[in-house]
Amino acid sequence: MNAHIDIRKMASEVKGATFAMAKSSLKQRNAALKTLIENLHKDKEAIFQANRCDIANAKSNGLKTALLERLSLEGRLEDVIHDIEQVVGLPDPIGELFDEQQLPNQLKLAKCRTPLGVLGVIYESRPNVTLDISALTIKSGNCAVLRGGSETLQTNRVLIEIIQRSMGSLGLPVEAIQLVTSTDRSAVQELLQLHEYIDLIIPRGGASLQQFCRDHSKIPVITGGVGICHLFVDETADLERSLAVILNAKIQRPTVCNALDTLLVHAAIAPLFIPMVVKALSKERVTFRLDQKAWKLIQEPSCQLAEPKDWDMEWLSLVLGIKVVEGLSEAIEHIQHHSTRHSDGILTNDHESADRFVREIDSAAVYVNASTRFTDGGQFGMGAEIAISTQKLHARGPMGLRELTSYKWIIRGNYQVRT
Repeated sequence: MNAHIDIRKMASEVKGATFAMAKSSLKQRNAALKTLIENLHKDKEAIFQANRCDIANAKSNGLKTALLERLSLEGRLEDVIHDIEQVVGLPDPIGELFDEQQLPNQLKLAKCRTPLGVLGVIYESRPNVTLDISALTIKSGNCAVLRGGSETLQTNRVLIEIIQRSMGSLGLPVEAIQLVTSTDRSAVQELLQLHEYIDLIIPRGGASLQQFCRDHSKIPVITGGVGICHLFVDETADLERSLAVILNAKIQRPTVCNALDTLLVHAAIAPLFIPMVVKALSKERVTFRLDQKAWKLIQEPSCQLAEPKDWDMEWLSLVLGIKVVEGLSEAIEHIQHHSTRHSDGILTNDHESADRFVREIDSAAVYVNASTRFTDGGQFGMGAEIAISTQKLHARGPMGLRELTSYKWIIRGNYQVRT
């Protein structure tokens, strides 16, 4: 069957469900999510079986280790279910009134939150994203066309069937969330043209996917998720506690966008601290790319001299760049030149340095004395996230329920006319 006709028809069906979703009650939407949780528990073996099939196919096709790690749901499904439970407990954003005021002519104005409409979400290798997106979409009264990667097709088919079944059992339109099953790249191209049906495109994947969507979409695009993340260790930092933060930021999950890529170390503490870092992280199989100053301090088998391109690498693996800087100004300058504006932080006991760092670093998440690994919708109390935006319109950082809304003006009067 023609992919062009299929995708257009699917998008039209999803668009047709927007009114029913927008007027659905919070009770109805929460009940659908609770039913989804029950069905995920009940059908977990079918989910795992499909997931194992996807993993086996991905391995035989030579998928990169970083993507394979993201592909597995075993050991993670319970965490995803917990995130959905959090979403259930969050307040309803739809219908919320804010910025209320009364004009001198006695007109009463307020803004009222409304669903965005239809989301087109394109993503790679992470079947958990299917559940995160669907939970937030349902809770916020939106609809979605999902296009996962070919490597997750079997898992996503099972998950979508469970999601639609859960929605239908509570009277919500099953057409509201649909999956594009075509694995042809042309399907993405077609999706990006359907501005009459889709209100926002959200690509979740590598830099090439983000760029492709920016270049070819007729629909507004939220980009992000590509993280070249930095930590700067100031001369006043507590070194032992800083080391614990660095370990967490680098090795907890090195294949994700909020993992640490480049460590900047103040020259005053570099001779002591860089060997501490290399020794501790080498035990976790981390290898290092060192600038000339760091290279003079330590030359272990796990170390090699950095090339200029290494400062622009999102490693997504157990590799860490280390650079010695003369102070806060040089650290800020380096981050301004090489950051993707995702997550950057400072480790310091100096309040003035911390305040200056926060003022001058223009990233979606700016940290003082904490791991970059916290940039996550669940960790920020959003229950889950639909994406992490690194742009400035209309949302930035982890996108939860409120970021999936627009608003309309409500004007209440007493038969006033304009003079």
